[in-house]
Amino acid sequence: MTASSQENVGIGYMPDYDQYLARGKRRQETEKLDQHLPKGFPPSLSGDLVWDGKDLADAYNWNYYLTSEDVDEINSALQHFKSLNKPMGELAPTTFPLPKLHATLREISDQVHNGHGFKVIRGLPVDSYTREENVIIYSGLSSHVAPIRGRQDSKWQGKPADVLVAHVKDLSHSCSSKDIPGPVVTAEKQVFHTDAGDVIALFCLSEGESGGESCIASTCHVYNVLAATRPDLIMTLSEPWPFDDFAPTGDQYKLRPLLYYQQASQSDPERLIIQYSRRNLTGYWDCKRSANIPPLTEAQAEALDAVHFTAEKHAISLDFHKGDIQFANNLSILHAREAFTDSRENQRHLLRLWLRDPEHEWTKPKELQERFDRVYAGVTVESSVFPLEATIRSNNVAT
Repeated sequence: MTASSQENVGIGYMPDYDQYLARGKRRQETEKLDQHLPKGFPPSLSGDLVWDGKDLADAYNWNYYLTSEDVDEINSALQHFKSLNKPMGELAPTTFPLPKLHATLREISDQVHNGHGFKVIRGLPVDSYTREENVIIYSGLSSHVAPIRGRQDSKWQGKPADVLVAHVKDLSHSCSSKDIPGPVVTAEKQVFHTDAGDVIALFCLSEGESGGESCIASTCHVYNVLAATRPDLIMTLSEPWPFDDFAPTGDQYKLRPLLYYQQASQSDPERLIIQYSRRNLTGYWDCKRSANIPPLTEAQAEALDAVHFTAEKHAISLDFHKGDIQFANNLSILHAREAFTDSRENQRHLLRLWLRDPEHEWTKPKELQERFDRVYAGVTVESSVFPLEATIRSNNVAT
């Protein structure tokens, strides 16, 4: 198939619901679809990681509100770290001590990894600190939840570096469209996807004028819905897909599944993992899908939309506000963002960390090892950079 065949499949970054329904109807009328799940895959999953947004609030309180005592302890930790005159790469529970709050943050890590998959800390007084102090507090506090930080870019100001903090902000008005790698630096809707780390932490420095709601969904619940109604799509999701590397040569890609099932073992419980970013399968703006990469099939196009629309139907909105920090398990949670509008006075600006907690770390399928090595392997204190302002990243580390 030629590159133009990708266009014939008729799927882009922004999902089209009518097109999705029409494709499903056409396929069910003209194809003999597999009625069996992949070998070894269960008909359904259970446990805290399986939840439906419509009734989750009745069963789980995902908010932790910082008390005045917590804020006092955070302020003491900030002053302690500043007194050490150490680089930010050395932020850790030992250099940013939170003797009382530590136990709560460890419970949050357990909830993120083994409970419902996410938690939101609310009420950090952002305006009381400088930008540098906010980055120190965010990184220091997060180190108690998951102490290992992953790289989100491998260059800083043209030189090799481990860039550990990313800024999520609309930069589309200040750069060329060809430099936009994805919706993370635009004000557009960001469809359901996963990032590249074990745990995603997002810190809201400021809110936009309107929109920008943060939404999350349970991958296990999405699986249960599709396994019960369209097992053929589960089969498609478990087979290899061509992920674009957006290399200059236009022909580098990886073949791997979107969905992975791991049976319970002596060391790990039963787990389901979904890992993908839609733009690596469809392209985005001027970052077109490369010419010599196999196009998506009709089955893959329908499965990709099915994951998005099922997640959207069963998601919750986190009502994310200034001073909030959201922690989510990137292996068990799909996340999205609604489009937003900025004004001169109100501009949406988040900070992002990709974290890992060795105590609760999930075992990864071998097909994902290289993806996670891009983030965590070889990061050093000496090469760590914590940018204070938003920039366009230099590479595609999140593929």
